[in-house]
Amino acid sequence: MKRYAPLIIFAALVVLLAVGLTLNPREIPSVMIGKPAPNFKLDRLDAPGQFSPSELKGQAYLLNIWASWCGACIQEHPVLNDIAKSYKVKLVGLAYKDRDEDAKTWLQTRGNPYAVVVADRDGRVGIDYGVYGVPETFVIDKAGIITYKHIGPITPEVFKNTILPELQKAQR
Repeated sequence: MKRYAPLIIFAALVVLLAVGLTLNPREIPSVMIGKPAPNFKLDRLDAPGQFSPSELKGQAYLLNIWASWCGACIQEHPVLNDIAKSYKVKLVGLAYKDRDEDAKTWLQTRGNPYAVVVADRDGRVGIDYGVYGVPETFVIDKAGIITYKHIGPITPEVFKNTILPELQKAQR
């Protein structure tokens, strides 16, 4: 039996690798799903004052975490602009570990799809949400519960086929 131990271990590793290759790396499970969205109070970049998600209690919305230094955010941004124009979706933008002036210039240059934009300068709010990297988008229901998390840039297909149905459920 000892003679076959390396072969058994090798076969087990091959099986684990094969299963791992079938998984979608964008589908990283979030422990936040089904839990209240972490509350915060951050400075707004789009207006004077501060913003807290508690102001949106009773409304479903998308929390989009982005940064001006993020390459994938460039790909996603035109889609967010289209979503803001074409759908009745409340988008909250969280500028993650970004300089205020860079984030403001980004929005002035590329358009601002957000109803509210806040600055998470040190990334602490992102940590509270379990952010792996930017962009990430959360669907938050009327009760303030996270119901869905999308990692990576939103494409028109992802929005129509996945995020929009999740948001519609969150609005009920």
